[in-house]
Amino acid sequence: MHPIGKLLTCHAFSANLSALRVSALSCLSFLIAPNRNPLAYFSPMKREYHRWHSPRLGFDMGVAVYGHWGSPLIGFPTSAGDEWELENQSMVGALSDFLEAGKLKLFSVNSINGASFYNRNAHPFHRSYVQSVFDAYLREEVVPFIWDNCKSPGIGISTMGMSFGAYHAANSLFKHPDVIKRCFAMSGVYDLKTFMDGMYDDNFYFNNPVDYLQNLSDPWVYGQLATCDIHLVTGTGQWEKPAPTYRLSQILASKGIRHSLDDWGSQGGHDWPYWKNEMREYVARLF
Repeated sequence: MHPIGKLLTCHAFSANLSALRVSALSCLSFLIAPNRNPLAYFSPMKREYHRWHSPRLGFDMGVAVYGHWGSPLIGFPTSAGDEWELENQSMVGALSDFLEAGKLKLFSVNSINGASFYNRNAHPFHRSYVQSVFDAYLREEVVPFIWDNCKSPGIGISTMGMSFGAYHAANSLFKHPDVIKRCFAMSGVYDLKTFMDGMYDDNFYFNNPVDYLQNLSDPWVYGQLATCDIHLVTGTGQWEKPAPTYRLSQILASKGIRHSLDDWGSQGGHDWPYWKNEMREYVARLF
């Protein structure tokens, strides 16, 4: 849509709902983030939207924040999603009572999958390089932002992700177990060699969990991982492929890394209704 069209749409939206007092600020937010579901403005849940230029990635990245208080949880989108996917797919709604009660605070981040492993027009080494930079962006930009936003420097952070987002949720914990202390990796894949066209380099190795975990020997990393709560989630429901999750679990077990292999059986499928139900259960039990 042309920018002027967006502006007219926003003004019409505000005018038609003037009785509900949709603020100019909400209208501005709608312009800034046109993928956001406009019905979200009627929820009492506290929402924030932050966007900044990442000097590492070289472009702007956004973070949508839900809730006023609680344990911080980073939410990763699926392969082609952005920072609004969790809201647009009703994951935020599924967790809204926990968010409003202050049990957790959700930080929904954007993905760079289209610039990294899903960028088939780029050289494989460029794909792995972009992923390594994204990992640095998470640790050096998103984590400090969360600490500042929560007014709790050093607080432990959890992650969650579905499908390709599960890879990011798990990889970020394995790479930074001193900061990321819990993950919920649902319906994931953890060996990305098929995205590298037969090529291999250090950036890929250090971001391919099944490889670097098999060779793990650092006592400090082992000590940090021992303090983490790792959930690898799969099942036998529709469209689910449990083999990658079981393989990662076997590697962790062989290295003596404590984790939970959560097989939900027929209730564990590869789709949003399954993932929302799983996350509700985890948050109710663990937060």
